[in-house]
Amino acid sequence: MKALRPLAVAAGGTLAAHWSPAVAAVVPSAAAVFGIQTTVAGSGVLLTFDDGPHPDGTPAILSELDRAGASAVFFVSGEQVERYPELVREIAAAGHELGLHGYRHQTRRQWSSRLLADDTRRARAAISDAAGIEPRLYRPPHGVFSLAGLRLIRELELEPLLWSKWGWDWERGATPETITARATAGLQDCDVVLLHDADHYSALGSWQATAAAVGPIADRIAAAGLETASL
Repeated sequence: MKALRPLAVAAGGTLAAHWSPAVAAVVPSAAAVFGIQTTVAGSGVLLTFDDGPHPDGTPAILSELDRAGASAVFFVSGEQVERYPELVREIAAAGHELGLHGYRHQTRRQWSSRLLADDTRRARAAISDAAGIEPRLYRPPHGVFSLAGLRLIRELELEPLLWSKWGWDWERGATPETITARATAGLQDCDVVLLHDADHYSALGSWQATAAAVGPIADRIAAAGLETASL
């Protein structure tokens, strides 16, 4: 048994190293180590929306963004793109950018490089078929990268982008007020704000509070002397 302990320690160390980029979603310094962007170059605050498209949530968010005169990036899930391709076209037609959020909304635990590559290519093909656009930005479900996954995404010429602020809008108890407060706390130029336009993978109807928070978030960005960024 004693002879096996060094092997167990080594295996544990290898596993920890494999998943070390996963902490980038909550530790900005770790994101910097792995070269994962959590802010944008230039100026302004970038609004991003994950998990869509959604038949109710996406149109509501698009309407609020239009009312606020704000641009955003929608990180769409391939399986939802195939269900609602017309909404993907609406996002693009409104002048927003489409980003890749994988095909299946699952943390990539125990995924082989082949499975991850197939999932990513399938999602990219879904977006291309729906809107004729090749996305350049990638955000994994739950913001979790592995070393192999991060390497693969870059080999596929996609740019990883996480966030520096989030509204915690997927929670059941989230309100427009809590979302606005969390998304804009300590707001700075070049921040990236994580929000959601869908409830496919979160609390039912959570997109309603997010939609109601878009206007107040835009107001706070303006009050801070900033603008919403556009890529």
